[in-house]
Amino acid sequence: MAMRIVAESARLLGAGRLIPVASAHIDGALYHGDSGTLFAERLVAGGAKVAVRSTLNVGALDLMGCSRVRLAEPQRGMARRMMDAHRDLGCEQSWTCAPYQAGHRPARGTDVAWGESNAVVFCNSVLGARTNRYGDFLDIACAIAGRAPYVGLHRPENRLARLIFDVRGLPAAFLASETAWPILGSMFGREVGNAIGVVDGIAVHPGEDALKAFGAAAASTGAVGLFHIAGVTPEAPDANAILGGVPAEQVIRVTTQMVDATRRRLSTAVGAEAIDAVAIGSPHLSVDEFDHLLRLIDGRALAVPIYACTGRHALAVLERTGGRAKLESAGVIIVADTCVVVTPILPERGDGVLMTNSGKFAQYAPGNTGYSVLYGSLAECVDSAAAGRPVMARLQ
Repeated sequence: MAMRIVAESARLLGAGRLIPVASAHIDGALYHGDSGTLFAERLVAGGAKVAVRSTLNVGALDLMGCSRVRLAEPQRGMARRMMDAHRDLGCEQSWTCAPYQAGHRPARGTDVAWGESNAVVFCNSVLGARTNRYGDFLDIACAIAGRAPYVGLHRPENRLARLIFDVRGLPAAFLASETAWPILGSMFGREVGNAIGVVDGIAVHPGEDALKAFGAAAASTGAVGLFHIAGVTPEAPDANAILGGVPAEQVIRVTTQMVDATRRRLSTAVGAEAIDAVAIGSPHLSVDEFDHLLRLIDGRALAVPIYACTGRHALAVLERTGGRAKLESAGVIIVADTCVVVTPILPERGDGVLMTNSGKFAQYAPGNTGYSVLYGSLAECVDSAAAGRPVMARLQ
């Protein structure tokens, strides 16, 4: 059955053949309805097992017991059955949207079958492995078959950039800031859609957490599966090389006015006098980001909770170092295995205001949670959580 799904998908996509894949990341284990659970259980009943290493994206439940999920029966039971079925298929119980932080890092040029938009874009762009944006059900089918259609971003010629996203006109101080990357990613996705672009004008490698934030935001506002940054990402030693020596079809020259407009667009609660919660960790927080959070809180008590979403890999380090106890005593609610945008964890409020430093959360939270959003840096998020009101270095 899995192979039939893969083969028919290849036919519909116009692929001439299937190729072997070295690993998979499965997004289809998040409960959206009973059909997903029943599909996974049918695979289990048929004796299916994944043929390659397969990590799991977030589920609908926090199986670590860090946070309370307001998912009622029978949905709760079906969500648990879905998670259990993917375990029985042989998938790793990673439950994170950032498997690349948990040791799942395929080598450059390796063909894989990954789901989840931020994981896909990081895998392609930062690691230089090759995957399309595999949707629910097709991802697990590829993992079981060990094959994927040879089409799209698996083909080297489709990975060349066609346009330039030029940030040379932006202040160096902004490009060196934490807030730059979700803003630029949100703008990049909106401008390029599903095209392949190369960012030109970044003088210093910003670090993986910044690239993670950029890719997640770009994949949320556009259908970005791959980006290049000249001199930073592995396939783009310079802009000309990743353009394949062909002139760019379009050059987008980013201005401070464009940055300001994008920053404003990330907030839907402009003028709010109070906030109800802060949510960070979309994609899941890394160990380094937790270290930063601990330094910013520095013993302060929070007036409103910070929901810090992460994976088991980072949670294990926090528990070993005592960071979890320090954060929870300050008022941080750690969310593992899932996140507040895909399952009901935030208190139900008709007029709630959520603050975040995540471009992805800012994009999805209003529609998924009902909360309006304020975007700010992590420092602004912590200061605001301590005060119970927006504390912004720069007004939205």
